[in-house]
Amino acid sequence: MTATSRKAPRAPGHLSKPARKWWSGVMECYEIEEHMIQTVTAAAEAWDRKEMAREILGKEGLTIDCRDGKKTHPAVGIERDSRLAYLRAVRELCLSAEDPEDSRSPGLRYPGRRY
Repeated sequence: MTATSRKAPRAPGHLSKPARKWWSGVMECYEIEEHMIQTVTAAAEAWDRKEMAREILGKEGLTIDCRDGKKTHPAVGIERDSRLAYLRAVRELCLSAEDPEDSRSPGLRYPGRRY
């Protein structure tokens, strides 16, 4: 995939700073076709949701107290589901699943393919 001369669209403002940086890197480095922009956005949103759940779990722990004793914190499922959504979207884009907070550009698994 070669860099393109067209100007990449702006990253959605609701994304975190690391997710916006990753989103912009994907859009600038690869010829993402119009219909795949939603997939790039979905991946970034899923990453942010996973990180929010991790923060909650870091503060509140993996379990909560209920009438019936301890129960798995709901954020455990949110973190798991969001991680899977991120990985699936990245796989759909044929990118390597790198941390959006990593300063490098996302890696392409299948060079020469249009997305």
